[in-house]
Amino acid sequence: MRKIGLIGGLSWFSTRTYYEQIQRRVQARAGRHASAPMIIESLDSDNLMRLSSAEDWNRAATVLSESARRLEGAGASAILIGANSMHKIYDTVAEAVSVPVLHIAECVAEAMVAKGASRAALLGTRNVMLDTFYRQKLIARDIELLAPNLGRVETLDRIIYDELMLGKATRQSERELKSIITVLEQEGAEAIVLGCTELEMIVDVDANVLPIFDCTQIHAEAAVDWILGED
Repeated sequence: MRKIGLIGGLSWFSTRTYYEQIQRRVQARAGRHASAPMIIESLDSDNLMRLSSAEDWNRAATVLSESARRLEGAGASAILIGANSMHKIYDTVAEAVSVPVLHIAECVAEAMVAKGASRAALLGTRNVMLDTFYRQKLIARDIELLAPNLGRVETLDRIIYDELMLGKATRQSERELKSIITVLEQEGAEAIVLGCTELEMIVDVDANVLPIFDCTQIHAEAAVDWILGED
């Protein structure tokens, strides 16, 4: 199996989910005693949250690029960035290393095309929902995205940063997400993209009114394809 590197800590809850998702999938596909060779660098997320200025993002790009280089130096043959929002600086990180960096939105777009999903709503943090770096990857594959509603953007951003990234999954937030998804269906969405690694904590991916494309599961599956040489 090929070794993969994960830039984690963004948050550590999502890093735990990545590790579990990848290991369970490797075990299911390679044998019940199999274990994926992985290198994880857990960064301090305190200085990488709610970035807004160009200076903030340049600093984050430097931190993640240095992390990617360390993972490559430690033997990683491909790298994952364990956060949707940090894919805003994907190009800089990818240019810092000679091994592939698996882009989460490209993996999601590929999965959606395979399932024939062509009209969806993207849920995530403010920068994922409003910036173009994530949305363009889906639109480039002819996936139509509903325009973000600013009220929902603020609600989701609050839930993600003030609750989920602290390990809190409240019934109130579960209800809010269920209501949001129901309204999105009424507005014409045919699928939902969970563009935040922590949203699976409060969204039942397998029992919902619309098909749910969970970015973490999809990214983890792409990682396993790489690890097993099936990419």
